[in-house]
Amino acid sequence: MTRTLLAGGRIIDPASGTSRRGGRDEFADLLIDGGRIAAIGPADSLGPADETLDCRGRLVVPGLIDLHVHLREPPAPAAPTMPAAPAARRVSRTAAPTKGTPSAEAPAETIASGAAAAAAGGFTTVCAMPNTRPPIDAAEAVAYYLARARETGLARVLVVGCQTAGRAGRRPADLAAMRAAGAVAFSDDGSDVADPQVFEQVLREGARLGLPLFCHCEDAGMAAGGVINDGPLATALGLPGIPPEAEEAAVRRACDGAARTGCRVHICHVSTEGAVAAIRRAKAAGAPVTAEAAPHHLVLTEEALAGRDTVFKVNPPLRSSHDACAVLGGVRDGTIDCLATDHAPHTAEAKRRPLAEAPPGMIGLESALPIYVKALVEPGLLEWAELVARLTVNPARVLGMDAGRLAVGAAADVTVIDPLVRWTIDPQAFESRGRNCPFAGREVRGRAVLTIVGGRIVYRLTL
Repeated sequence: MTRTLLAGGRIIDPASGTSRRGGRDEFADLLIDGGRIAAIGPADSLGPADETLDCRGRLVVPGLIDLHVHLREPPAPAAPTMPAAPAARRVSRTAAPTKGTPSAEAPAETIASGAAAAAAGGFTTVCAMPNTRPPIDAAEAVAYYLARARETGLARVLVVGCQTAGRAGRRPADLAAMRAAGAVAFSDDGSDVADPQVFEQVLREGARLGLPLFCHCEDAGMAAGGVINDGPLATALGLPGIPPEAEEAAVRRACDGAARTGCRVHICHVSTEGAVAAIRRAKAAGAPVTAEAAPHHLVLTEEALAGRDTVFKVNPPLRSSHDACAVLGGVRDGTIDCLATDHAPHTAEAKRRPLAEAPPGMIGLESALPIYVKALVEPGLLEWAELVARLTVNPARVLGMDAGRLAVGAAADVTVIDPLVRWTIDPQAFESRGRNCPFAGREVRGRAVLTIVGGRIVYRLTL
C-alpha cells in the first residue's frame, strides 16, 4: 500500500495527551503506511514516501464522525422501485460540476451516494439511522446494510438498529441479534417509544448489551399534528405547533431511564433551552447521558419559515432565537458533547408539497463543517481543538469505539481541512442526491479538502 506523507500541517488530535491542554496541537508531518498511521514527527524527519501532500496552512485532524444520518436506501434488496446504486467514485472531482436534480422516482439517497457525500464533507464514519422503509429492525437488515456499505469503498457506514419491531413502539426488536450482526446502537429515530413498559425493556436490554440508545425525544401526544415550532409564527401562519415541552418531557424521561437502568442514552438533535437544562442536570447527577446538536439548530430559527419555504421544515422544528442561543451554550460548555448533521434527504417533489404536508428534514453532510465554523469558531465560542473533539473523539466515545484519534498504529482515518478557504454552498454540486439544503447560496469559510479512510484517499478537492 502507498506510503503517504501529510507534510507541514497543523495536527489537532484532542484524544492524545501530548500537550498541557490535554491534546496534540502542533505543526508536524504525519506518515501513513499500510492503512495505518505509521509516524508523527517534526518536518522532514519521517523518511521517504510514495506520495507527499503539502498540508501547510491546513488542519490535519482525525476523520470526522457523524452519529446521525439518514441514507434512505431500504434494507430489502428486492425493493421494486429502487434502482441499483451507482458505482462509487473513489476520488471526487477537482472542480464541482453542476448536477441534475434526482428524479421523483429515484430514492432520495442511497448508501453509496450518502457515503460519497460524507467523504466530501470530511466525514470518515457515519451512523445510518433505521427509519427506512422497511425499517432496519432485524439482524438480516443490519448485515445487508453493512455489506452494501463495504461495496462503496468510501466512508465507513455504521448501522443503528431499531429499538422496537417495525419501529412501531409495541414490542422490543431483537437487539441482541442486531448487535451480533454489527449494529452499534439502537433508535426508533423519527419517533419516541411511547409505551413506558416497552421503553423500560429496551433500556434494560441496551444496558445488558452495552450499547447506547439514540433517543429522538418527542412526546407524541404533545406534538401530535404539529408542523412548526409552537409560537406566534405558527399562529400567524395558521399551522398547528410543536411545543418545546414535547421535547423537554421526553428528554427528562430518557435521562431518568439512563440513571435508573445504567443504559447509555444519547439524546438526538437537541433544540430547546429546557432540553439543554435537563441534560445538564442529568450529567451533573452522574447519569450516563450524552447529546448532540445539528447545524440548523445552532444558526437558524423559526423565522426562516415565515415564507413557508419547506426546505426549513425539520423535526424537531427550528425553534426561537432564545432556544438557539441555549443550544449554542450547551455545545460551548460541553453539556452537548457531539455535533451531528441529521442529514435527511428528500426528493424535490416531496419538498414541493405545501408546508403542512411536506416531509421534515434537511441535508447536511457537505455543508456542516463550515456552518459549525461560522456558529462556533468564528465568534470564539470554541477553539478549533474543541470543535474537532465534538466531531471525532466524543462521538467515538458514545459508540464505545477506539476511533477519532491520530495515534501511531491506529487506522488512518484522517481529514484535512483548509480553515480559511471561502466558498459558496451549492447543493446542485453535492455528492448527495438530496438538494434540500437550508444553507444554499451562503458564503462560508472552511472546508474539508482531503478525506482518507483506512489509508486510502476517498475525496480530494483541488482549490
